[in-house]
Amino acid sequence: MISLTLNGLPVTVDEGMTLLEVARFYGFPIPTLCYLESLSPYGACRLCVVEIGEGQNARLVTACTYLAQEGMQVRTASTRVVQARKMIIELLLASCPQSKIIQDLAAEHGVRQQRFKQEFEDCILCGRCVRMCEQQMMAKAIGFRGRGESRRIGTPFDIRSEQCRLCGGCIYVCPVCQLRCTFTEPEKAVCGGCANLSPPCLEKEQFDDMMCYMKPCVACEIRKD
Repeated sequence: MISLTLNGLPVTVDEGMTLLEVARFYGFPIPTLCYLESLSPYGACRLCVVEIGEGQNARLVTACTYLAQEGMQVRTASTRVVQARKMIIELLLASCPQSKIIQDLAAEHGVRQQRFKQEFEDCILCGRCVRMCEQQMMAKAIGFRGRGESRRIGTPFDIRSEQCRLCGGCIYVCPVCQLRCTFTEPEKAVCGGCANLSPPCLEKEQFDDMMCYMKPCVACEIRKD
């Protein structure tokens, strides 16, 4: 067991827990975008920053990747942390202003405007889709390419990977996906981007009044007969 101070509260936690796990266990909320419980921590979005240490030695670290240590002083909502999170949210809004998830984060943290040039990107490089494809689907059909400003997510040589199963997992976990049926126009209400349109098991003609036991079985969910 490890003893540390969390927002002025002495706490005891298991060895190997991250600061994010510790904070959530004790009921202190920390926002995240790149973090997903079933995937390995990545620390890309930086939203989960917390302040550790005291005085001039205090510094910001990503809570999802930083392990709790004996005697550590941790603050999850200090002035420095709040200012850093607001700045990060402004940058995310500049990149993907149409993302409902990022807009909700802005409203929750009191960000009413962003001071940076709008870029209207469709990716914040959080790596969720890459980790989902590798760790959950065991496919590695997509990955990171390039460095710095040219860093992107895609397939090798821009050729569709034979390992891709069209599962839609990358779309499902993406926090800024624009194919999430968020349109108000009736003709765009259901985009179908998350659907695996290829029957995963039997042909739908073989179904009568019984739904497939596989969930979800899109082949029978979208029948039009």
